[in-house]
Amino acid sequence: MEQLLEILNDINPSIDYETETRLIDGGLLDSFSILSLIPELEDAFGIEITPMDMVPANFNSAKAMWDMIHRLKEE
Repeated sequence: MEQLLEILNDINPSIDYETETRLIDGGLLDSFSILSLIPELEDAFGIEITPMDMVPANFNSAKAMWDMIHRLKEE
C-alpha cells in the first residue's frame, strides 16, 4: 500500500489518499491522471489493467485501487 501511496502522491501530492473516497466521482483525479497512473501501477505491481477494470469504482480511493491490484495479481 505504501508503494501505491507514493505513486499517487507523485501525481497529486495535495490529496489525502488515505482518507479520500471520491477521487474520480469528486473530480480529484481526471482522465489524464488515470491514464498516467495505469502504466505506473502495471509496472510497479506486475499487473495488466484492462479496459473492463477502468471503472470509477476501482479508482475512487487508494483502498479500491489496492483491492483491484490484489485481485489482478491473483488472476
